[in-house]
Amino acid sequence: MLSPKRTKFRKQHRGRMRGVASKGNTIAFGQFALQAQDCGWVTARQIEASRRAMTRYIKRGGQIWIRIFPDKPVTMRPAETRMGSGKGNPEFWVAVVKPGRILFEMGGEDITEEIAKEAMRLAQYKLPVKTKFISNDKNLDNSSQENTKNSKNSQEEVKQ
Repeated sequence: MLSPKRTKFRKQHRGRMRGVASKGNTIAFGQFALQAQDCGWVTARQIEASRRAMTRYIKRGGQIWIRIFPDKPVTMRPAETRMGSGKGNPEFWVAVVKPGRILFEMGGEDITEEIAKEAMRLAQYKLPVKTKFISNDKNLDNSSQENTKNSKNSQEEVKQ
């Protein structure tokens, strides 16, 4: 499972999850991606479970990029202890996810959109945040269609 090799401090504050993701919100490596729609903590176990589900479905054919890393320690107190006596010990690691953040990317020559969509669907069942499947190809297709529409409109304006 994922966890940092070393950190500056053992324990962290819980923090707030306000706003949308400003970094890591575009597809950078593959053609298909899973994007978070709401905020939450994704644990290292959930990331690993999602990765395994995707890898099994694509039969290790393409490539998967994990775009989040669990670098926040979550502390817990032992069961049935009295109040006080400080903060508990770090128990597991989480990645803080905001809306718009890309969680996983997938690509490769033998990965079609149908395969990627099904693999991402299996992965999103393992995650605590609502997600959306996005692809780079659609963005390119939409922009090329818009460019052809714009060029047709400009040609019609020239004719008139």
